Amino acid sequence: MPASLEILQQRLGHRFRRRELLLRALTHRSFAAEHNERLEFVGDSILNYTVAKMLFETFPDLPEGRLSPLRAALVRESTLADTARELDLGAVLRLGAGELKSGGRERPSILADALEAVFAAVSLDADFAAAEAVVRRLFADKVRQAERLAGGKDPKSALQERLQAQKLPPPAYRIEHQQGAGHEALFDVACDLGALGRVFRARASSRRAAEKDCAAQALAWLAARKK
Repeated sequence: MPASLEILQQRLGHRFRRRELLLRALTHRSFAAEHNERLEFVGDSILNYTVAKMLFETFPDLPEGRLSPLRAALVRESTLADTARELDLGAVLRLGAGELKSGGRERPSILADALEAVFAAVSLDADFAAAEAVVRRLFADKVRQAERLAGGKDPKSALQERLQAQKLPPPAYRIEHQQGAGHEALFDVACDLGALGRVFRARASSRRAAEKDCAAQALAWLAARKK
């Protein structure tokens, strides 16, 4: 199997026993008669169920009316296309000449459809639990930031607004540890909610990214505790 597909499997966290399923998932209708649209149909259902379950677990006190827009934000085309780009899925898509010339490797609809097809391929290659595990791995951070994705706000800004609305002081961010430098730097950051008695921690390759992750965790906690 080409090295690029090996890398994709590593990023997915699943090694295919039936290579043809992965290839089918990456095949656009412009490339061959046996393409990924039927897999996409199955993968869409796997994605929707798993994301709904993750939201149900992460926000135990939110009613259905608030969970539905969060799920919609997570499974919409733009979010799926972004996730596909994180996997560099476009590089391994099998596209016809016309789609290649028109920039098909970066087209959001093609990327989103292929990602859903990959979920179905994992399920057929192994079982539903394996496909669910892949979705959970790829969407864990996004679920934590679901309110931001649904509202379009930066998690740090959203957190500050949420605390201000409750007449609470703003969060305090601090670097607890830093190692390395440049591209190899890692930052351990804490977000202290002070009066609420909660501290959230995250590690990332930049201080800003770690602060955003902390803020997203704090938002998820605040949403879950709200009655």
